Amino acid sequence: MPGIKQFLVGRRLETREVGEQNLSKKAALAVFASDNLSSNAYATEEMLLALMAAGAVSLSLSIPAAVLIVGLLWIVVTSYSQTLEAYPSGGGAYTVAKENLGVYPALLAAAALLIDYVLTVAVSVAAGIAAITSAFPALYSHRVGLCLLAIFLIMWANLRGARESAALFAGPVYLFIACAYALAVGSLWRYYAGGSPVPAPPMAAPAVEPWAALLVLRAFAGGCTALTGIEAVANGVQAFKPPVSRNAKVTLYIMGAILASLFLCITMAANLYGLVPRETETILSQLGRLTFGSGPVYYLTQAVTMTILILAANTAFAGFPRLTSIIASDRFLPRQFANLGDRLVFSNGIIFLGGAAGVLVIVFAGDVHRLIPLYMVGVFISFTLSQAGMVVHWRRSRQSGYRWRMVLNAVGAATTCLVLVIVASVKFVHGAWVVLLAVPAFVWIFLKIRRHYFQVSTELSLASYDQVRELKHTVVVPVPGPNRASLGAVEYARSISKDVIAVQVNVNGEDPDKLQAQWGQWVSDVPLVVLNSPYRSILRPLLNFIDEVEKFRNDDVVTVLLPEFVPAHWWEHLLHNQNGLILRSALAFKPKVVVTSVRRHLRK
Repeated sequence: MPGIKQFLVGRRLETREVGEQNLSKKAALAVFASDNLSSNAYATEEMLLALMAAGAVSLSLSIPAAVLIVGLLWIVVTSYSQTLEAYPSGGGAYTVAKENLGVYPALLAAAALLIDYVLTVAVSVAAGIAAITSAFPALYSHRVGLCLLAIFLIMWANLRGARESAALFAGPVYLFIACAYALAVGSLWRYYAGGSPVPAPPMAAPAVEPWAALLVLRAFAGGCTALTGIEAVANGVQAFKPPVSRNAKVTLYIMGAILASLFLCITMAANLYGLVPRETETILSQLGRLTFGSGPVYYLTQAVTMTILILAANTAFAGFPRLTSIIASDRFLPRQFANLGDRLVFSNGIIFLGGAAGVLVIVFAGDVHRLIPLYMVGVFISFTLSQAGMVVHWRRSRQSGYRWRMVLNAVGAATTCLVLVIVASVKFVHGAWVVLLAVPAFVWIFLKIRRHYFQVSTELSLASYDQVRELKHTVVVPVPGPNRASLGAVEYARSISKDVIAVQVNVNGEDPDKLQAQWGQWVSDVPLVVLNSPYRSILRPLLNFIDEVEKFRNDDVVTVLLPEFVPAHWWEHLLHNQNGLILRSALAFKPKVVVTSVRRHLRK
């Protein structure tokens, strides 16, 4: 097994090598920007879907909605740059809220971020598979299986380590940026140069929503998916090479500039060509056919789009495990999430994220439009709490320039809070209510976990503990009869206690006196108690007997000593029952019963 694990994820790394896993700006852009940049593949489409309810005339409102979104983008980017400077230790909204707003707002931010990361993986992979099924419609019916395969591959790559995943994904990310700019700028150039035929405008649907302001808000809510992923840099700032704050800020600004320019160009081109979303073809695919035709460049663009959409999930795989490790260090999540794996990554968080995203893909059948409404609420909760926390931070610290910094974060908090209200209200009936219920449910789980760890530490504390004393105990040895394993267990039992009782469950209806006589030939000083079991149950009679011993003997504990044998080959375990394992599990919750084993290893 160790050899297989090393083959799959690579050799184990020493703790001192953790610094070598940090990322340069170039590598970090590929890791943290893929989610943010990939939203260009569906953000414009989500705006147009919202506007289609009022017919073709309303589609032109996508332009002002896109301008508003880009303005909001730069407010959020600039605000988060202040967070990177003030909190280079990472944790993002959770850390900022915990230190400035209190535990409950921090847990609210943590729940929102974790849900958002899971949805990032599900949405990104589903959108990536949608891109390839647009080019090859025959694959449409296999989209769920393809999504699960993509999640597994990204999970595997991240289990191999941060540097290896960055090196693996850097090429496709930068190729997508090049192809996306070629598509966005090329489509506008061909339109104004008259080199591409303009399709007929789509037929107008009945104007069921005639108010332009409401339509812009709906489009704005749909297009705000473009902002997802901005928080990933703040959450994973520890992954950067020193100086971490400066490198993270440069990466964040580059990411924002690329996103803003691509999003505006694609939205403008879609509006000029009169494109509308189709069930089996994305807006980006339609724009690619108009710009490049159906030749190799179109298929290359679709391929890299699919790749970047799938790799957008890598942003979540980079941020989710780091965030869960910080939360687990505060005892709000199982402490296993804080453990570094063999490759100096938080393996438990990576595996949990992959499994949770896979479940979502199955439940929602890999449909991007069904997943998107769930997607944005969590990220804007974290945006708002992060910026509100920074306002308190600057007011307390009173560093140089704290006034303009405080105003900047206050504007960011107010803006993202307004967007949160808009998104939650517009998308509520489409599925946002699920997230609004899930966030407080996660907070409740966090508090239950924290309470458990507090109770454990209290119970194990030495504050009221007396001096170590000798325990009085009776040893109960369940045996199938006299054999080398059971007699070896009895020998060990006699070495640790003077009170030893052997017990045999009689499931075959044999004469109890005969069984006791056979036992007495080998062990004369340890009594054998025979328990008749007319219904052939082994577990129940043993449990009842142990309860009686515990009740009627004045012992501190009862020790149950299980004689076991270990076959020479792993597959030989399948040929024997597992009564010892079942009994051990049944006794695990009895406070005054100690269970141990004496094993006899069989020869090959």
